[in-house]
Formats: sequence, C-alpha cells, structure tokens
Amino acid sequence: MDTPDDVKHETVLDTGAEQLGKTYAQALLGAAQKAGRTEQIVDQLNQVVDQYLRKSPKLAAAFASPRIDLHEKQRVIDRVFGGDFDPLLLTFLKVMAARGRLAHVAAVREGVLTLFDEMSGQVLAKVSTAVPLDEGLRASISEKLGTATGKKVRLQEVVDADLIGGMVIRIGDTVFDNSVANRLNGIAKRASEGFSAKIAEKFDQLTQ
Repeated sequence: MDTPDDVKHETVLDTGAEQLGKTYAQALLGAAQKAGRTEQIVDQLNQVVDQYLRKSPKLAAAFASPRIDLHEKQRVIDRVFGGDFDPLLLTFLKVMAARGRLAHVAAVREGVLTLFDEMSGQVLAKVSTAVPLDEGLRASISEKLGTATGKKVRLQEVVDADLIGGMVIRIGDTVFDNSVANRLNGIAKRASEGFSAKIAEKFDQLTQ
C-alpha cells in the first residue's frame, strides 16, 4: 500500500493533528479503495477508536507513549487487532507507529469520516441529547434530516446531561437548537422515563 509519506511527509511546520489526520486519511482511503474494501476499513477504524482506544486508557497511553519503542508498539497492534481486523488496516497502523504518529489515530479517523462522507454523498449530523437516543427516535431523526438535506445522514450522537428537555442538531455550520439548559444549584437531573417521546415531539418542531 502507499504510505502516508508518499502523500506528504509531516514536519514540525504542519498545522497540527487535524492536518495530519487529513493527510493520513487520504493515504488510508486511497489504499482501501484500491483494495475494494473501503467500507470495511472505515468500520474497523471506527472500532479501533471507539471500542478500543476510548475504552482502554492503557492501550491509548501505549499508542501515545514515546517511551515504548516501535517494535513493541507493532507487537501490541498484532496482539490486540491481529486476526480480527483487515491486514491493510494493521499495516497502516504500523506505518503510523513507524512515523511516530500513532497518538493521532483519532484525528485520522475524523479525517477518514469526512472524506468518506464526501465520497459517498453522506452528510454528518451531530445530535446532542440529555439521554441516549432509542432506536425509534434515531431512525426518525435520520429519515427527517435525510429528507431535509436530500442526502444520506450519518448521525454522531453526543449525550449531554445539561440539555434538559431538548436536543441540539448540528449539520456543518448550521445549528438547530431546541435545548433548555438548567444549571441551577440543587436541581436534580430529569428522569429518563418519557424523555424520548418529548424529545421526538421537539424534533418534529425543529423540522417543520
């Protein structure tokens, strides 16, 4: 596969993790497209970030630590992901380790999702609510936003306990805000029972 350095070698003059993420994302998606396994690679990269790095601070620290040498990091990649993940993705992670960029896997994932959305005609909608969405509400939001944008919608869900009685939807630079934030001292968090129905009603108001 083409290495990220074939696209552009990162230096101290680069703008930071976001630019690095875009650069390495282009390399990964290019290799995935050539292999005909783009969706599989994207799904597995999501798993690496969401199911492994975020849930295992020790693994994330090992990825980021300059005290752990390259060979040990590559052994960790094989031990944790080998057998279950696409060899192309494993090779890519090892390339990142060799370039001292393994701490930026999450930034690469963000770059990959942005590029993948553009490739597949999707749009990202960031939905913040006080409690997790249930399946029915998730489907309703996707359907209505899809109708409004004319595109397939990929939801990014964020739980924010301060959003009492509402939700915030962000698509690009557009924000639909129907939240009622209540931060007064001594007020208990609202019980989740019945919350989804009320959120659904407010969502209908947002999209009318």
